[in-house]
Amino acid sequence: MVHLAIDRPPSSDRPGHSGLLLGVVALVAVAAAFGGGFWAGRATAPAAPIAAAPPAAPAPAAPAPVAEGAPPAAPAAEVEASAPPAGAAAAPTAPLPPAPAAGAPAPSPFHRAVVTLSGPLEESVARALAPADRAMAEELTAVVNRLLVWDLHVRTDGRKGDRLEILWSPPEPAAPGVPIAREPTVEAIRYASSKLGAVLAAYRFQPQGARWARHYRADGTEVESRLVDGPIVDYEQVTSLLRDGRRHKGVDFKTPVGSPVVAPFDGVVERRNWNFAGNGNCLDVRDPASGRHAIFLHLDVLPKEMAVGRRVKKGEVIASSGNSGHSFAPHLHYQMEDSGGRVLDPYAVHRTERRALASPDRAAFDAARARLDAALKG
Repeated sequence: MVHLAIDRPPSSDRPGHSGLLLGVVALVAVAAAFGGGFWAGRATAPAAPIAAAPPAAPAPAAPAPVAEGAPPAAPAAEVEASAPPAGAAAAPTAPLPPAPAAGAPAPSPFHRAVVTLSGPLEESVARALAPADRAMAEELTAVVNRLLVWDLHVRTDGRKGDRLEILWSPPEPAAPGVPIAREPTVEAIRYASSKLGAVLAAYRFQPQGARWARHYRADGTEVESRLVDGPIVDYEQVTSLLRDGRRHKGVDFKTPVGSPVVAPFDGVVERRNWNFAGNGNCLDVRDPASGRHAIFLHLDVLPKEMAVGRRVKKGEVIASSGNSGHSFAPHLHYQMEDSGGRVLDPYAVHRTERRALASPDRAAFDAARARLDAALKG
C-alpha cells in the first residue's frame, strides 16, 4: 500500500469552520485517489496469481550435420513451443527450398557462348558473349578460327545464320587483377555450316601419358594435320598457318623453349642469325637437290657447330626452339621457300597425316565428349 504524506496547510493550525471544511475535502480526495488506484490495479491485474518461474529448460543439443543443399529440420520441441495460443491466427511459414533432384548434373565450370553468324566472326562472337567476357572476343575468335581452318574458312565460307557453340574457359590470372597475356582455352566447339551441310566439332582431350591435351573430332582423330618429316616432333599446337588469313609466311608451332628442332631433309646451312632484331636466333637450310629452303626463326641459342656450310642429315637435331627476336611466346616459326625466294606452304610440300587416338584411350574420350556435348547444349 502506498503511503501519502500530506503537509497540512497553514490555516489548519487554528481550528475553525473553514479549517474543518478543508480537512474534509482533503480526506475525500485521498480516499478517491486510493480507491481509483485500487480499482485500476484490479482491472489490469492477471486473473490468477503469478506462479513461481519454472526451472530453466536444458539447452538444445547441437544439430546433427546436414548434407549440403538439404533444408535443416526444426527440432520437435521447438515446433511445439512456437505453436500459437488457442484462438490466435497461425503465422504463415516460408516454404522449404526444394531438394536437388537425385542425379542432377553439376553445373558446368566453363563459359558457354551460342553464336549466330551475322557479319565478321569476331563481331558475332562479341555480341554472343556476356558483357564481362567481351574483352576476350578477339582472342577467343582466334582460337576458334584455328580449330575451324582445317576444314572451313569462316571469312569466305561462313554464311549468315550459321550457328556456332563454344565451350571455353578464360586464362588463369597471374595475380589478383593481373591477367596473363595468353589466350582462353577452348574445350569444345560445334559449327553448323550451311555451305558444307555438316556440323564441324572439336573436343579437347588429353590421352593417358600425353604431354598436352589436343583437339579431336568426334571419331577420335586429331583436328590438326601433322607434317610428315616435319621440323619438330613434340609440340602443343599449331597456332598459325599460311591459309588462316593472317598473311603469315610460315607455320608456328607452340612449344616450350628448348624443344628439339630437326632438319626436314638432307641439306646445307645457308645462313645463320640474319635480321636478329626480328628473327632472333635463326637458321636457313638449303636442299641441294631441289633448291628449296627451310627457315627456322626465334630459336634458342644456336650450337656453334651449325656454321654456314655445315651439312646436315634429315632428322638430325640442328637447334632448339626458343622465344628470341620479335616473338610474343615460345614457339618455332617454320618457313619454306623455293629457289627463287617464293614462299611455299609446308602443308603443300610435306606429306601430311592425321593421327587417331589409340584404342585404350577411346572409352575415356567418348565419356569426355559426352560430357562436353551436354555442356554445349547448356
